[in-house]
Amino acid sequence: QVQLVDSGGGLVLAGGSLRLSCAASSGTTRDYAMAWFRQAPGREREFVATISSNGGYKRYTDSVKGRFGISRDDAKNTAYLQMNSLRPSDTAVYYCAADEAGWGAVRANRYQYWGQGTQVTVST
Repeated sequence: QVQLVDSGGGLVLAGGSLRLSCAASSGTTRDYAMAWFRQAPGREREFVATISSNGGYKRYTDSVKGRFGISRDDAKNTAYLQMNSLRPSDTAVYYCAADEAGWGAVRANRYQYWGQGTQVTVST
């Protein structure tokens, strides 16, 4: 098992950048695919990005391609989401998740472990 702690959210102007972190407070991230999802008010949780357990596979939702980058540092038991060129439409609570299968799914119900979420607000 792994326990995840999300951090790094905040308030930023449109066009700005943030880096989210997902740290394992217990257990190790090494064997898990890691992903980020987000949920805006009144909307369902949606997939943002995933990285496989060996880091060789990454996938992004279309709306963040070219702006966001997912990475991992298993020596630090941490995954990251670098978010650039932020837009007001990126405003949401961002959640990291871990999947024992390891290959990088896009469906939320494939992930067994979740962080508590971190708020990202992008203003104009």
